[in-house]
Amino acid sequence: MFQKVIGKNSGEPVPPSSTPIQPAPTTPTPINPAPVASNQPVAASAPARPSAAASRNVLSTDVEVKGILKFTNDLIVDGRIEGEIHSDGNLTIGENARIKAEIRTATVIVHGKVHGNITATDRVDLKAGAEIVGDIKSKVLSMEAGAVFVGKSTIGASAPAANAPAAAAPAPAAKVAEKA
Repeated sequence: MFQKVIGKNSGEPVPPSSTPIQPAPTTPTPINPAPVASNQPVAASAPARPSAAASRNVLSTDVEVKGILKFTNDLIVDGRIEGEIHSDGNLTIGENARIKAEIRTATVIVHGKVHGNITATDRVDLKAGAEIVGDIKSKVLSMEAGAVFVGKSTIGASAPAANAPAAAAPAPAAKVAEKA
């Protein structure tokens, strides 16, 4: 494994292949501390540098959040959240996740357990191990065999908004004609 290198003092040339190669020094990767649970709004945001990995945020199994969670791009949750989740991005709820929240995002993929209503502007995918107790409003809903869903669903582009007032019924024509 080790080769004897002939030095300059011997007068013999040293071939380039026999010169030992030193590995480049490595710098340690900084570790971010785990988020602290609080009642204040929590914003999960990507680092300032642009890259594909930078737009994905992960809350692992040892993370618990209580309050309002807002994020921009993609979020993968495998921990516990209690409160509200708001985003224009994509939310993936992992197998170990336990969510008690009102969810409003573009897309939701559920592998774990959710107790609360889900409103998605695009789609909701319930995977085989998913358990949902709450209402779902979305353009598209897909549900794999083995998923459990207890609640109402409003699916399609013409789904009414949650806070939209009911349309006033017009007065019957017969009563209007009698007064004339």
